[in-house]
Amino acid sequence: MTDDELKQLQDSYSRLREDAAQTPAFFYDALFRHAPELRRLFRDDLEGQGMKFMTTLGVILAKLKDETAVASQFQELGRTHASLGVLAPHFAPMEDALIDTLHHALGKEMTPELEALWRKAFKEIAGQMIRRGSIPNS
Repeated sequence: MTDDELKQLQDSYSRLREDAAQTPAFFYDALFRHAPELRRLFRDDLEGQGMKFMTTLGVILAKLKDETAVASQFQELGRTHASLGVLAPHFAPMEDALIDTLHHALGKEMTPELEALWRKAFKEIAGQMIRRGSIPNS
């Protein structure tokens, strides 16, 4: 990922955070529309979980080009997700929910090019979590 691509992601993430109170709720609503079976993996109160998700995403984006800086985070996140019953195939609806959330928050600013960048970044983050956290396929 180039410096310019990373800057585009970080700038759009900043816009996403502008509505920090609503963004996580929209993300989880979208996730459960895409994969209602995943609802059982989450506690009833998603507010704290949503804020943690947004914060973690920001930290990872800030250091995405420096894999050694976030390697332990990928491992910890992966292990935590695995312990909760998350499987590798569950990341696909998470990606779609994130994209839906970005479209909702950014409107016309969410261009096809920016969507492709977010999908690329999500696949990198998810792949690192799956690999480093030993998240199973089934």
